[in-house]
Amino acid sequence: MRPIIIALLLATPALATAPDTSVTYGVWQNPNNSVHARVERCGTKMCGVVVWANEKAIADAAEGGSPNLVGMSLLHSFTQVDATHWKGKVFIPDVGKTYSLKVTEIDEDTLTGKGCLFGGIGCQSQTWTRVK
Repeated sequence: MRPIIIALLLATPALATAPDTSVTYGVWQNPNNSVHARVERCGTKMCGVVVWANEKAIADAAEGGSPNLVGMSLLHSFTQVDATHWKGKVFIPDVGKTYSLKVTEIDEDTLTGKGCLFGGIGCQSQTWTRVK
């Protein structure tokens, strides 16, 4: 019995650090090319951080109460639902609020995010493209 427990303990770290082949990871730009975010693995989840923003996006975020847009974490606690879908939380800097978001990988260069205000009401979608 003891060799089985030791084998399981030794195997667990390897499983936890198995490479993820998701095409979601990388740097993405919003439809207006005003914000670029780096999407990456954060432990067992996915997260996204702003790596570049134009002056208007920076000003809009500051007006919404987020004066430091570049470096800010936008995507939080995303878990993979299946091969092409993720769900988690997104922080919208220009309104200073966090919402639930579902991300769909359309192809290796296109992601669509869909978020709703409350109970499926007031939903909006946005398509982001990979920065080349």
